Amino acid sequence: MTRYPQENIKPYNQKEGKAAQVEKMFDNIAPAYDQLNHTLSWGIDRSWRRKAISLLKPYRPQHLLDVATGTGDFALQAYHTLQPTELTGTDISEGMMNVAREKAKQAGLAGAITFAKEDCTCLSFPDNRFDAITVAFGIRNFEDLDAGLKEMHRVLMPGGHLVILELSEPETFPMKQLYGIYSKAVIPTLGKLLSKDRNAYVYLPQSIKAFPQGEIMKGILEKAGFGQVSFKRLTLGICTLYFATK
Repeated sequence: MTRYPQENIKPYNQKEGKAAQVEKMFDNIAPAYDQLNHTLSWGIDRSWRRKAISLLKPYRPQHLLDVATGTGDFALQAYHTLQPTELTGTDISEGMMNVAREKAKQAGLAGAITFAKEDCTCLSFPDNRFDAITVAFGIRNFEDLDAGLKEMHRVLMPGGHLVILELSEPETFPMKQLYGIYSKAVIPTLGKLLSKDRNAYVYLPQSIKAFPQGEIMKGILEKAGFGQVSFKRLTLGICTLYFATK
């Protein structure tokens, strides 16, 4: 079994499993998560989501699974744009999904979007269940990346599509140097001020730095069984968008 560097990056300690710590972390920061997310990305995260969702528009998916749905921003945006028959958001953090459920209720979508606690490495859904799967800013938190990708491949219909958005490290001057300063100084400080959990926002840049990017991630997706894998760097490399087909 391949181990990837980010699987060893944990929010609180090295003794407890990553999944349990990630669940605890997101339960802790759930009330402040949306504000922090938009602040730390200067609001650009909304345009990243739009780009990811637009890749699925030509295929008009009707059964959509949003893995690591968090507070539901991507799920709600995807529902408004794609109008699927069914949209299910899954996460290991009930704290985050409670925020998502309230947002869906406020948007009048409580009956349209279902949120369920799921382990991404052992999904409860049958084979070939969904025609599109999305993961926005959550895949680097997987305790076992290969297992999570294989599970998504299993529940995706043949011909279905996988869309992944993930934060990444810029590789070119001067953005690489500016991002380095921002991630080491600004992100942990703002995280502590707004969420009261500094560990979570020390973990964030560490997990981004350790996560496989670009061609390496493309190879990992292909190893999991996906084909026609492509990727595009967004906003000078701060985020990367992956698109793949089963």
